[in-house]
Amino acid sequence: MDYPIKGFLETSFSDWPGRVVSVLFLPSCNLRCPFCHNHGLVLQPEKFDSFPWEVILEGLRRRRGWIDGVCLTGGEPTVHPWLPRLIRELRSNRRLTPTGGPLAVKLDTNGTHPETLEELLAEGLIDYVAMDLKAPLRTDRYSALTGVPCGEEQIDRIQASIQILLAGKMDYEFRSTVVPTLLEEEEVYALAQRIRGARRYTLQSFNPRQALDENLRKVAPLDPATLQRMQDRVNEIL
Repeated sequence: MDYPIKGFLETSFSDWPGRVVSVLFLPSCNLRCPFCHNHGLVLQPEKFDSFPWEVILEGLRRRRGWIDGVCLTGGEPTVHPWLPRLIRELRSNRRLTPTGGPLAVKLDTNGTHPETLEELLAEGLIDYVAMDLKAPLRTDRYSALTGVPCGEEQIDRIQASIQILLAGKMDYEFRSTVVPTLLEEEEVYALAQRIRGARRYTLQSFNPRQALDENLRKVAPLDPATLQRMQDRVNEIL
């Protein structure tokens, strides 16, 4: 079957640490982060043509032996009930890798669907997870930085996803986008304390150019030296 894949980046050197991958962009998201730069996929996915599944498979076949896997991003991939089926089709297609083994898959997620994450891990369908931590794990802060009301149930679901990754054997990283006017430096360190012992916690620079909130398009991102200083401190905490 065809899936509503709204973007297909054939080669990326930055979406999976240490690997060259193709990237599939899935539509829709359950959050409305004001700093989101892929908001077209979130708010109006119907305006983007879908890539035919056979075109994607052929593109992956042509890069067999060059790419190391596929990154599934969005939007938020875990909002789609067909996500496990999509990954099964990718991994069962033995023509996509030089050895005939399963294609490696990385998942980008906001962690709001721990049951999906658990299912994918239990089936061995994913090899790497990058989970975004938007804010300190409080209802008021998560609501402010995701643009939607986040009650205790939502926070509990995010906490559950964190625990799944911390307790598992699969490779992963946590990530936060540091927006100067939204996320305080001490809040970043508090998050690092919360996931102490994690394999990785990566701080990402904010890109104001295409931010969902137009007011943020005037906000300058942190200078690289400051971001690196914060990353060094986070690494020490972990």
